[in-house]
Amino acid sequence: MTTPARPASRHHKRPRGEGQWALGYREPLNKNEELKKNDDGLNVRQRIIDIYSKAGFDSIDPADLRGRMRWYGLYTQRKPGIDGGKTAILEPEELDDRYFMLRIRIDGGQLDLEQLRTIADISNRYGRGTADVTDRQNIQLHWIEIESVPAIWEALERVGLSTTEACGDTPRVILGCPLAGIDDGELIDPTPQIMQTYDKYVGNPEYSNLPRKFKSAMSGCPAHCTVHEINDTAFVGVVNEHGETGFDLWVGGGLSTNPMLAKRLGTFVRPEQLPEVWAGVIGIFRDYGYRRLRHRARIKFLVNDWGAERFREILETEYLGYALPDGPAPELPRGGRRDHVGVHRQKDGLFYVGFAPKVGRLDGDRLHLIADIAERHGSARIRTTVEQKMVILDVAEEQVESIVRELEANDLQVYPSTFRRQTMACTGIEYCKLAIVETKGRAATLIDELEKRLPDFKDPLTINVNGCPNSCARIQVADIGLKGQLVTDAQGNQVEGFQIHLGGSLGVNPGFGRKVRGLKATSEELPDYVERVLRNFTAQKNDGETFHEWVQRAADEDLK
Repeated sequence: MTTPARPASRHHKRPRGEGQWALGYREPLNKNEELKKNDDGLNVRQRIIDIYSKAGFDSIDPADLRGRMRWYGLYTQRKPGIDGGKTAILEPEELDDRYFMLRIRIDGGQLDLEQLRTIADISNRYGRGTADVTDRQNIQLHWIEIESVPAIWEALERVGLSTTEACGDTPRVILGCPLAGIDDGELIDPTPQIMQTYDKYVGNPEYSNLPRKFKSAMSGCPAHCTVHEINDTAFVGVVNEHGETGFDLWVGGGLSTNPMLAKRLGTFVRPEQLPEVWAGVIGIFRDYGYRRLRHRARIKFLVNDWGAERFREILETEYLGYALPDGPAPELPRGGRRDHVGVHRQKDGLFYVGFAPKVGRLDGDRLHLIADIAERHGSARIRTTVEQKMVILDVAEEQVESIVRELEANDLQVYPSTFRRQTMACTGIEYCKLAIVETKGRAATLIDELEKRLPDFKDPLTINVNGCPNSCARIQVADIGLKGQLVTDAQGNQVEGFQIHLGGSLGVNPGFGRKVRGLKATSEELPDYVERVLRNFTAQKNDGETFHEWVQRAADEDLK
């Protein structure tokens, strides 16, 4: 006899699921979602102009201060003097300074001289001269006062720049190869598609309330410099069996505390289709993305649960209304480093000159200097890279020697050591409220020490320094990834230090860094540790073996 079903209790609640809008879960399930439902982040702009910039910092609604102002690239920076041990203990208002970090988005990394000089002027006038090139091609300023923001926006927008959706649960800056349109090996120049996507969708209320941030890349670069494997969505240049150039679509990459590599959907996207396909991908994220828990709200979790086949089916049937043809996978990245440092010929016969500011740290005066050097040598175009570096385009052959000499005389190295070329660092505890340790200065000191101790080291080697577990500096895919945390020194004191990840890689053999049990170093021990492991690598490596490959077979004692 079948047991009858128990009547539903009148107190029974409908399962909350993951807060996916497309499944009917529209009620906010956390404070962030409630904040966005109460008012779109894009609406804060007018309050900044009309109220906060006139009445001052104390007039700012807390929901705007720590929430919606991010929709325009504004984060409160960390109050000076608060050590890393208090990062997770203090309330937000205790960590807040009365100044802001301001992120200027530079889609495709593309700047002209007027734009670069405008940023330099803003840095000097409003930001105490600060200017950092990020690993997403933006430039960040610090010490910004709310009273100055409308004037800054006016200056930026006058030259075609913006801070709109540079932060927040929005479509962030679109990465692009700094050599778009000039690299002789480039398969396709996506600049028109980057600009079309930006013009149509950035600042559009239909896409301004996402479950979390959304990171994109569009590139035809043969070096795969935009690291498509770790973006929420990426369009990678390919040539199909008919000889047509287009894009291979990837979705669901991301790092932070749950790193995942993006998955290929196996589609061929024609250039004219790219903006609407991008909108379809971000539409799926908006509607089906997980909104219940912030730490599961990135698109990578949805893609991981669904799989590429289902994601593609939903994209084609519910968002595009047509099927995309199958397409080829991208070719492997060309040999060597996935950056654009040094002097190289463009396809038009001119040259580009890539140079390495130390860990992306610049200032307003140096931005002016870079613009002046470029102009003196006949260039009007500057590019930022995803490795915190910069590139000057369109230099005539007879000007190359002079521009290299002038850049290097100002410590903007065109032919840097491996350590200068391939070390990058996040903002760290100097300004960031999430950070536990100092990063920029520590990484700069590490570079100087390694150059002295290992002057003959020439192998490619990425060292990525992060101030907390969130991996803004991509620690899991670095040869040596350093995750900031408090550690115990030999005297039993808690001090700044790093958990060490070894042998991460993208490209030919993608994978996340190896964690050796108990492998940590204090900040003071760091140069000794890196020197020791690199000497072991140099002594033990086989011909042509990379650091990543060596780490996979090395004994634990050789990695400590």
